[in-house]
Amino acid sequence: MKWIFNQDRSARSCSIISIRALAVFACLPLLWHASIAAETEADFAGQLLVATEEMTDPRFVETVIYMVKHDSEGTLGLVINRPLAKGPIDDLLKGFGAATKGSKREVVVHYGGPVSSLQGFVLHSDDVKLENSTKVKDGIAMTSDIKIIEAIAAGKGPRQSLIMLGYAGWAPGQLEAEIKNNAWFVIPADKSLIFGRDAEKKWHQATDRRQTPL
Repeated sequence: MKWIFNQDRSARSCSIISIRALAVFACLPLLWHASIAAETEADFAGQLLVATEEMTDPRFVETVIYMVKHDSEGTLGLVINRPLAKGPIDDLLKGFGAATKGSKREVVVHYGGPVSSLQGFVLHSDDVKLENSTKVKDGIAMTSDIKIIEAIAAGKGPRQSLIMLGYAGWAPGQLEAEIKNNAWFVIPADKSLIFGRDAEKKWHQATDRRQTPL
């Protein structure tokens, strides 16, 4: 089985990445394991950030982003609706220099955002957590460690997961300004939407759930 790369508009810029250069999974203690404290007046962590129709930045047009961290130091999130490629998980492990598990399972790798585009992350249900996993809210966690991929390959991984490359980040106050300019709106997170298999429908589903303008 070979890796199939998504050639649609949302992933075109990343479709040339080879399987052996897909990602680097490493712990990011300063970035992700600093406490999700020091909350801002409006705490978006654990919610979904949704691009409006007025979004003009091609990196974020029709994106839905799960917010992992939002505090006085800035905002970090993972795009959940831009699949990049699909292929055997053992090939993914080989690309990371890790031992394969003899698994025939195929996985999808997603575009998580434009920052650190070769850094790997897994957004997942918190039924499985590693020592360095970051629990966000409402049964959702994030891990940046090759061991989580090994667990998935061995059939011991979390019940729900999305493998990501890169993340989205904003400086303090930047996201709030973009929301005021009607580039984004925020809705409560929903596991069925986050981990749903049909990525093309996620933005429309999220837009339908918008209740009132922010």
